[in-house]
Amino acid sequence: MPDVARTLDLPPGQRFEYWKHVLSDTFVPLEVSSPSGDADFLGRLRGCELGSLRLIEVHAEPHTARRTARLTKVAPAGCYKIGVQLRGSSVLIQDGREAMLTPGDFTFYDTDRPYTLAFSDPHRMLVLVFPRDMLGLPQHQLAVLTATRFPGPAGGMASLIGPFLGQVADLLDEVEDRGVGVGLRLAGNVVDLLGTVLAERLDCVPADPDAAHRALMLQITSFIEEHLSEADLAPTQIAAAHHISLRLLHKLFHARGTTVAGWIRQRRLEHCGHDLRDPRCATRPVAAVGARWGYPDPAHFSRLFKATYGMGPRDYRASHAPAAPDRRS
Repeated sequence: MPDVARTLDLPPGQRFEYWKHVLSDTFVPLEVSSPSGDADFLGRLRGCELGSLRLIEVHAEPHTARRTARLTKVAPAGCYKIGVQLRGSSVLIQDGREAMLTPGDFTFYDTDRPYTLAFSDPHRMLVLVFPRDMLGLPQHQLAVLTATRFPGPAGGMASLIGPFLGQVADLLDEVEDRGVGVGLRLAGNVVDLLGTVLAERLDCVPADPDAAHRALMLQITSFIEEHLSEADLAPTQIAAAHHISLRLLHKLFHARGTTVAGWIRQRRLEHCGHDLRDPRCATRPVAAVGARWGYPDPAHFSRLFKATYGMGPRDYRASHAPAAPDRRS
């Protein structure tokens, strides 16, 4: 995910196409439209990855993002989102409900079921994206709370989430400067608080026997993110940095249906894929993209990339190049 993505970085004729690309690349695949159809679209994303958590601040002009039934089937994500309205207004539609948000309100939604998020005016929103299993609550119960408006000034614990995340948005650069550990604690505290608020709304007690392992995995995946550029990153180094045995490290990743090496490879290739799709990186040599994410050997990088994406990195970049604007009168 880019730290900052701005449509102003591109010529007017390419701005909205870029916005559609960057929204889908940052969140989940979406169908995006603008009520004006104006190519001179102004939008900005700013965010950071904190292990399995992502914090993204969105500034943009009116547009609508749709997560269709087809997209949930072809590109499942297994995540929940919190959307906090900081400026302007929005409407979220999911599971037959509508949540109309004004500044200070937040809502909760599931990336693996269809939804529509519409903004009718210039806006600012902070979005927290995290894996479903982090809440420790039954998914079938949480389904009744999607697209529910949690009003900012209503009082109670729910009223703490919007203002707190709003402050995090204002201090996003400072959070990054202070390191992943600070950001993880902030985001983890929000997820814990959200779980408590949702459990209260559901009138149930969270059953969360694996909280300690999830917290450890957050620390481990954040460490991996920080060291992806190091070609010699290995399980022994990761286990030693967290004062755990290799056996426990492998067990944690096995529980997620993967391996340590597989996770590192996946995250490196995802970052490489993003850079190859990003128009702002179009002049960066393919070999430099691989080297940036821990693959100093261009041939090895090309083989791994082709095995994952079905085509070599050069062809992949060409297939995602923005279409030239239609200049016909």
